[in-house]
Amino acid sequence: MQILDKRLPIAWVLGIPFTYFVTAYLENFYPTSFQVALIAVIVHSLANLFFYYLLGRAMRDFRSKPFDSVLIAGLFAALIVFIPAMYYMASLYPNLFNNTAFHIDANVRVSFLNALIPPFFVAMVLVQVARRKNWRETRFFKFIDENLEGLLIAFLFFCVYLIFASIFNRPSYDADDIFFDADGNLYRWRFATPDYRDYYWRPAHPYILLIVRPLVGILALLFRGDTLFAAFTLNALTGALCVYLVWYFVKHSVGNLPFALLIAALFGASSTQLVFGSVIESYIYLSAIALIFLVLLLKDSPLYLQVIAGVVAFGITFTNVAQTFIAHFFVKRNIKQIIIYGIVIGALVVPLSLLNNLVYPDSQPYFWDISTLGGEGHNQFPPTFHRAEYLAIVMGFHSFVAPEPLVIRDGFPFPKVWMFRASIKKDPMQLANYETPLGDGLVIVWAGLLILGGVFFLKNIRKQDNGYFFTFILTSLFFFVFYLRYGKDVFLYATNWTYAIILFLALAWRKLADKHWFQIFLLVFVMLLLVNNSHLYETMLRISSPTVSFPIWR
Repeated sequence: MQILDKRLPIAWVLGIPFTYFVTAYLENFYPTSFQVALIAVIVHSLANLFFYYLLGRAMRDFRSKPFDSVLIAGLFAALIVFIPAMYYMASLYPNLFNNTAFHIDANVRVSFLNALIPPFFVAMVLVQVARRKNWRETRFFKFIDENLEGLLIAFLFFCVYLIFASIFNRPSYDADDIFFDADGNLYRWRFATPDYRDYYWRPAHPYILLIVRPLVGILALLFRGDTLFAAFTLNALTGALCVYLVWYFVKHSVGNLPFALLIAALFGASSTQLVFGSVIESYIYLSAIALIFLVLLLKDSPLYLQVIAGVVAFGITFTNVAQTFIAHFFVKRNIKQIIIYGIVIGALVVPLSLLNNLVYPDSQPYFWDISTLGGEGHNQFPPTFHRAEYLAIVMGFHSFVAPEPLVIRDGFPFPKVWMFRASIKKDPMQLANYETPLGDGLVIVWAGLLILGGVFFLKNIRKQDNGYFFTFILTSLFFFVFYLRYGKDVFLYATNWTYAIILFLALAWRKLADKHWFQIFLLVFVMLLLVNNSHLYETMLRISSPTVSFPIWR
């Protein structure tokens, strides 16, 4: 009881920021004093329990592994500071960022403050009940205990992605191609409004609506039917899921917890994740399903689960089923099983495409309608050496360490912020460059880390199972060849290879995973990467701000 008395008041205080954030977000839809108080009581009671458990877990971990605990605490502290720093950056652009969505209205703040008191006593009772019921043996507790660090780091990145998802997906951005050639307006329409038709009339996403729109609809139930909030919240959640899956894969394949967290943080802080965890498009969903497929292979899950993941990958963008075949082939090495896998997927994609257009009539052409592929001609370019060089730079460097992006002013309603611009209308190709000492330094260090990973891979190629290594190499090469001919800004497709490169490096660096000096080095690198890549957000805000004359929230 003495330990309970010490930890619960601390847990009660630590839970207040979390409770405020959740309550403020939901207050947009449940604005009355009673509703705010009820939400605060429920959320803060759960927050008290969680932080009570977290304090106990932290003390146990510190006693058994003090260095790991301090390192992990340093990483989480950096991310916790990063969130308000990004919030402050966004608040400098009031015509873009509606910060009232993240604040409790003054009229109900007293109700919120009063509602913080009962959860202390509720949590006190629940802790005693949980102890008597031996809560540590429940499946829920075991899941949280085994995945705590991964869930925490995913949540922190979710907060970052959500801030900017609430900006860059607002209806005021009523055109495509603004950020990195992404069709943000189209997918906001398709996922969050009744106007679900693909106005570009492309067959490449056969039944994406069947996959994403129901998820938006389910989440909108929490937001009382507000599909816009649901859409950008789902996008941020999917970005956070990718961070969690990277952590999970590295933890279970390498086995070192601090190393897995550092790799997940490196991935979450990459320019790819910061952009596509925030801008609504199809690509973050492709990254998530590719990572899910890899985790299914890692866990040796049943074939039917792999088929479901493969069918989803095909439905979002049909070319992306290729990476599931690559992974299946090199990891399983079972020709019979991969043939069955292919046959089952082939048998399902046609009826699912028909079902998609039955549920959403005239939403897009069928993927087997070859005549509609002609419209993609404006996105195809000659595969020159110069384009290959720029594509390699985008894949290997820009996808992780953000440069100063290109700003293109070509008479479009909005200035464009891109990483790469293909040779359009005989204009020369353009590529973003590193223009700050921090960016220059980080990209040099990153180049060294890439080389180090390649050297370790080649050095141990005969001593290790290379299934996942070859998967990541062939996946990256597949997309390199594909986008050598396709795409105006190839950074748009970075989610297809960023996870593969980071997981390749994580496996290659495994000999250093236990070295404290290497862990400290990665921690410092991640901290500096957060600073550098935050400027990418700042550029997106600064360049687009003058074209948005007044705040439009819904």
